[in-house]
Amino acid sequence: MLAKGSAPWIVATVTISIFATIAYFYTRWPYMGITALFGTAFTIFFLFFFRDPERNIGLCDSIMLAPADGKVIDIRGRKICIFMNFQNVHVNRAPLSGKIHSVVHKKGGYIPAFCKDSDRNERNHILIETEHGPVEVIQIAGTVTRRIVSYVREGDRMVQGERLGMIRFGSRVDVTVPKNFEIVCKKRDKVFAGITEIARANDKGK
Repeated sequence: MLAKGSAPWIVATVTISIFATIAYFYTRWPYMGITALFGTAFTIFFLFFFRDPERNIGLCDSIMLAPADGKVIDIRGRKICIFMNFQNVHVNRAPLSGKIHSVVHKKGGYIPAFCKDSDRNERNHILIETEHGPVEVIQIAGTVTRRIVSYVREGDRMVQGERLGMIRFGSRVDVTVPKNFEIVCKKRDKVFAGITEIARANDKGK
């Protein structure tokens, strides 16, 4: 399965590959052959990058799941920061069930997503009202193509593990953890959206 919003990229590279291949066989111009090879290579890359595999989500209101695939690069108080490399699935998922309170998109710069200053980059703030309190998922774009595709809007009801949107190419996702949850992941942990437990409810925050 491919992620929403990926069709224009794949169609473009497939079209270039086909036309360049046809042109090469008719003209034998070397640069047409090279163009066809590059088009095919980019098509394969986009098919890999825009993959969106189905996942078996084990729903549990007392467990908070990772909103993104990648590596935990920082934990700042109640915020967990997850960096996604090119090889990671870039579709993000709801860490807990709830209602979308707001979706706010902000323009920004080109700082690498793994840097702390990347908060200045293009980003999308998704605030989810859950039974444990508000949870904010922040999608932060990276240095390449700054494009965040949101699948949700204000008022939508989300089930834990449901798709929220995706970020194209290098990027990061930050998520806030409710006060009555204990963070169970640590820096440098590899996590998977809708699968990996990152926090667990306790009675201390009540």
